[in-house]
Amino acid sequence: MLPLRALCRNGPSIARRLPGVQLARFSSSGSNVIVAVDDKTGVATMQLNKKPVNSLNLEMLTDICINLEKLEKTAKGIILTSAVPNIFSAGLDILEMYQPKPERLPEFWKMVQEMWIKLYGCQLPVIAAINGHSPAGGCLMSICADYRIMAQGNYTIGLNETKLGIVAPTWFKDTFVNTVGHRVAEGALQQGTLFSSEQALKVGLVDELVPMDQVQARAETQMKSWLKVPGTARATTKSMMRQETIDKLLKKRQEDIDMHVVFITSPPVQKMMGIYMENLQKKSAK
Repeated sequence: MLPLRALCRNGPSIARRLPGVQLARFSSSGSNVIVAVDDKTGVATMQLNKKPVNSLNLEMLTDICINLEKLEKTAKGIILTSAVPNIFSAGLDILEMYQPKPERLPEFWKMVQEMWIKLYGCQLPVIAAINGHSPAGGCLMSICADYRIMAQGNYTIGLNETKLGIVAPTWFKDTFVNTVGHRVAEGALQQGTLFSSEQALKVGLVDELVPMDQVQARAETQMKSWLKVPGTARATTKSMMRQETIDKLLKKRQEDIDMHVVFITSPPVQKMMGIYMENLQKKSAK
């Protein structure tokens, strides 16, 4: 990505929402992600922009990874948020896993891994401005950030995979444990708990709650304090805290992909996802 620029066909709309951010159009396949970098501060705002719920399919994940890689070379910090009202991200796209194409499923899971590696291991300070619901993969993205600010109100966040008959991978679990501690994570992961915003603050899943219209501004203010710390010292400390967790996946990426494919395509899991899809269709028909 060009330094201090935005990429996305929808660039002008974000300019109206983010005062002071200088934008330019950039030819890219990344229309699912809006990126704008403030010319004065060097802080990038990355908005997830895949309506209706920012579901993470292969293309969306690829866009996220491409932008993270570019921003790590050009920006000073990243604010991760959503352009879709009241939803941060609904998580991994179930259509990638329900009756999947055999050749696509391994590539999809590899890109899920890649997104996590790049986001959790990002050397820049990353602040999640959680402006809506953040279940499952949305929660994973949130806890990859260094600091989480969530909107007050009737919003939820958590790793609720078990309620869909799915097991969160070990690296999902490790990231969650690193955030909220073993005891909270153990109960929440088994029960597929979705925490209210107030509950999330209490257990340490998020760091602050603010009114919805203040989430972005508060993230920008918080970023200023992170950028006051010498970058090399901060990034080295971050690596010290997180690299061991990342290395656990790096050493067995293919094994993790193979295990996921076998698990997801198993008849019991496919049956559970089929029931989930039927329930979604019934709700949308009402």
